[in-house]
Amino acid sequence: MENLALIDSFSEFKDEKLIDRVTLMVILEEVFRNTLKRKFGSDENFDIIINPDKGDLEIWRNRIVVKDGEVEDSNQEIELKEAHKIEPDFEVGEDVSEEVKLIDLGRRSIQTLRQNLISKIFEHDSTNTFNQFKDRSGELFTAEVHHIRNREIILLDDDGNEIILPKDRQIPNDFFRKGDNVRGVIDLVELRGNKPRIVLSRTSPVFLEKLFEQEIPEVFDGLITIKKAVRIPGEKAKVAVDSYDDRIDPVGACVGMKGSRIHGIVRELGNENIDVINYTNNLQLFITRALSPAKINSLKIDEDTKRVQVFLNPDEVSKAIGRGGHNIRLAGKLTGYEIDVYREGVEEDVELTEFTDEIDAWVIEEFKKVGLDTAKSILELDIADLIKRTDLEEETVKEVFKILNAEFEE
Repeated sequence: MENLALIDSFSEFKDEKLIDRVTLMVILEEVFRNTLKRKFGSDENFDIIINPDKGDLEIWRNRIVVKDGEVEDSNQEIELKEAHKIEPDFEVGEDVSEEVKLIDLGRRSIQTLRQNLISKIFEHDSTNTFNQFKDRSGELFTAEVHHIRNREIILLDDDGNEIILPKDRQIPNDFFRKGDNVRGVIDLVELRGNKPRIVLSRTSPVFLEKLFEQEIPEVFDGLITIKKAVRIPGEKAKVAVDSYDDRIDPVGACVGMKGSRIHGIVRELGNENIDVINYTNNLQLFITRALSPAKINSLKIDEDTKRVQVFLNPDEVSKAIGRGGHNIRLAGKLTGYEIDVYREGVEEDVELTEFTDEIDAWVIEEFKKVGLDTAKSILELDIADLIKRTDLEEETVKEVFKILNAEFEE
């Protein structure tokens, strides 16, 4: 093999890896020069000529003619008798250019060269992919399911780039088949070694915000702004919206007639329950709205500890807490305050902290996390509901019931 049309041989990289012809030629020259350095010790006296029209490559070594037997550096110098084999009229001191055939490099060098060339092309492709995505974090993105694994789904975009959708960034009731289109936001772009890792998320609050932008024209146009969005993926979300135009009702515009505008977003998120509330700088009013649909009688805010005590009627408590404690937890995330619920008009109730001798402190804390801080607030609910809300063991909840009931039976 006297020559090799390497540009054509690697045209599949140009087509599949989005590498242009000029860049491919630069990579070719770099790889060949590295091979020449290893083979001859230096590449400074070599000319590499790449012909993009013919798709071939030539290597020429330039040496100085010296007298026979006086060669000190065989890479830089050539004996007169050897020079005469190339051209009979060469004289001592003249420059000789001799073409180096690929076969002269040796089979092992050619094999190494090919491996290095493939590696360089993939490295270039990886860098290109990383640069293409590194500034796109938080962007809404769609890709097709290519391969499903236990802990992640491998997606491919239209350009063949690999996108990862990990299990912990999927909505709990997500179910995809190969070939399905999946929407999410680009959550992470990083280089692991030379390989780019692009991670998609469907659980990020940013995904919810981007869906609002896509589905609601006023949000897209900037007439309505999303102040904050919080989620428990697949369960419930709260979105605080505002508008600088008094003529626009931001909540009404986002929800639409009979929920027509928000329905597509809810469906995309696996029927996630979305509360849209009006944002306000009035903290008391904002907390009140965040705890909707519960009706609050009054509240006390502690700016230093970022806690708020909310007082409401007994029949409003379950609404404030919500199923599984979702409502009160999201209201806390939305407002930035830890919310403690207190019942008004309840006679003979006892704070849970009064039972620290009989109930472990961590169990009391678990109840308080979902707004249950008095004996009757717990006894009003059934055991199954309490287990679901707190994730406590059935045996633990029954023991607490027994202790609290004994208090009121005395």
